[in-house]
Amino acid sequence: MLKSLFFLLSLYLCVLGFQNPIKASDGSDPFMVYHEGYYYLTTTTWNNIQLTRATTIAGLKAAQPKVIWTDSTSSRCCNMWAPEIHWQDKEGSWYIYYSAGSSGTLDNQRLHVLKGSSNIIWDSNWSFAGRIVIPNRDVWSIDGTIMILDSTRYLVYSSWDGSDQCLWIAQMNSATTVGNAVKISTPTLPWERVDSNVNEGPAAIYHGGRTWIVYSASGCAGTGYKLGRLELTGSNPLSASSWTKYANPIFVGANGNNEPGHNGFFQSPSGNQIWNVYHASSSVPSTCDGKRYTMIQQVNWNADGTPNLGSPRPLSDNMPEPV
Repeated sequence: MLKSLFFLLSLYLCVLGFQNPIKASDGSDPFMVYHEGYYYLTTTTWNNIQLTRATTIAGLKAAQPKVIWTDSTSSRCCNMWAPEIHWQDKEGSWYIYYSAGSSGTLDNQRLHVLKGSSNIIWDSNWSFAGRIVIPNRDVWSIDGTIMILDSTRYLVYSSWDGSDQCLWIAQMNSATTVGNAVKISTPTLPWERVDSNVNEGPAAIYHGGRTWIVYSASGCAGTGYKLGRLELTGSNPLSASSWTKYANPIFVGANGNNEPGHNGFFQSPSGNQIWNVYHASSSVPSTCDGKRYTMIQQVNWNADGTPNLGSPRPLSDNMPEPV
């Protein structure tokens, strides 16, 4: 009887749909994954890592987050940013990749990894799996994400090069170790240099045999934050010449949702849709803090096969659940 009621409630919520935002505060740097009947959401909550889960997007809005990680180790106790959940098939485990550093400064941010104990995300106990050390440049690094081409894994992340915060890529040897990093994008275009020169928050998206990295550009505090994209047009992801940057941004503020950025992509339950999860702000200029909220909307595709993210939709829009 309870299972029948649960099914009917889930069906009702799917028909009813949802309205953004799905997380009204501390919604920065969101990442989502759908696994075995549940959506899992993580965002930057600054002092810990939390998970929220629900069977529907509407359900995420009311679900209570669970704190899954805190850390008193001085080198990684604080400034916990941008957690992402990734299944690593070769290790047969879920891993969470996140940025963290020391108290009182943002100068010591590095990439860290947690390992789950269960193939069910919610049931996992999480243990510290290590810091990702970049062999040729063990320096300030944030916003690590995983890109997979055929059976090869790559870490894509953001790090400074002089006065420019750039995108870098390294081939992964394991879930926690990588080879040397190569810079693949520098903020050279005017819309990447508003308030500060930034490329960060990379997210991989795949379609029709093509691969893109969507990234956030310009300073998160101000009026210029937006999404740009690179496409892998060459054969070697570890060569900067294999990546082509599009001249114009792919996603900018609209409908009162300002400075949209630091997004992720996730598949719908059927696997036939890709959805974009991102943060935005109601204020102008925006600030790099917990006032940013989490939004999602479906990705569509242009006639030429490129992704079409549209524009941030009004918060009054009622949207159908992913299928």
